[in-house]
Amino acid sequence: MRLEIFIKGEGKLRLLTYLYKGKEHAGVLNKDNTAVIKLKDLLSKSGIEMELDISGLIELGDSEFIKALEEIRDRFEYDEIKLDEVKFCAPIKYPVRNLICLGTNYSDHVMEVRKSYPNLKVDIPKEPIYFSKAAWPITGHGDAIPANEGLVSQLDYEVELAIVIGKEGKNISRENAEDYIFGYTVSNDVSARKVQSGKKQWFKGKSFDGFSPMGPWIVTKDEIPFPVKLDMKAWINGELRQDSNTGQMIFDIPHIIEDLSKGMTLRKGDIILTGTPAGVGLGFNPPKYIEKGDRVRLWIEKIGEIENRVE
Repeated sequence: MRLEIFIKGEGKLRLLTYLYKGKEHAGVLNKDNTAVIKLKDLLSKSGIEMELDISGLIELGDSEFIKALEEIRDRFEYDEIKLDEVKFCAPIKYPVRNLICLGTNYSDHVMEVRKSYPNLKVDIPKEPIYFSKAAWPITGHGDAIPANEGLVSQLDYEVELAIVIGKEGKNISRENAEDYIFGYTVSNDVSARKVQSGKKQWFKGKSFDGFSPMGPWIVTKDEIPFPVKLDMKAWINGELRQDSNTGQMIFDIPHIIEDLSKGMTLRKGDIILTGTPAGVGLGFNPPKYIEKGDRVRLWIEKIGEIENRVE
């Protein structure tokens, strides 16, 4: 398992779900980002004697509580587990509801599809395009992406920044958008293109089991400067395919949260996928879809990387 990119960067609070000795736990990385501390041990130091998963922690704690946990982590000594001794799971394995996704949110992605497929009518949207993606459970780092041979013939990848909502809100102004964010993680919006186009809408082609890899952890928002401008990359079998920055979004994060929350309550633990830049398999001519045996590695600056194999 690759770890060198994981341990780079300045640590605030990185929350993860991991498998250790056959049992799943929630945890945080230590201050140096070199080992895992069980979340239960951290909560115990704050006077909370219970074992929570990451969703439970988001439901329980506000920003001040999370900052307090960081201070508690740095003040005491704990039993630590080396990163190479654990199996990373999706930070939030079972989201509170379907993933909320943005379609066509990078202009370079629009341009590549338009260039490769001139017969397709693809325009830069004037309003955000939303769709829902079922993920139950979310796929973790190192887990397989099902090839679905005989069912899926145009399997594609999409590196995306995922926002985790940490505060319930409705009709949120763009000026207050950051207040409602808990943190960020890396996501792969795996897509069955032929199914997607054949159904004339995106839900089914995006919602096969195993089509939502995410992780390796959630980085709390205080580590990511706002507005968010992070480099993002995707490699297929070591070949760099996607290389962009979240600053290239057509609709930025404040716009997304303001627009999405108009008349619709965003709830703690909601996960929003913010769209993908150029370089997806569909964008090449001929297309470069992924297939059984391929390795898909995605990285976003200040967060980390996930890698999955198509099986």
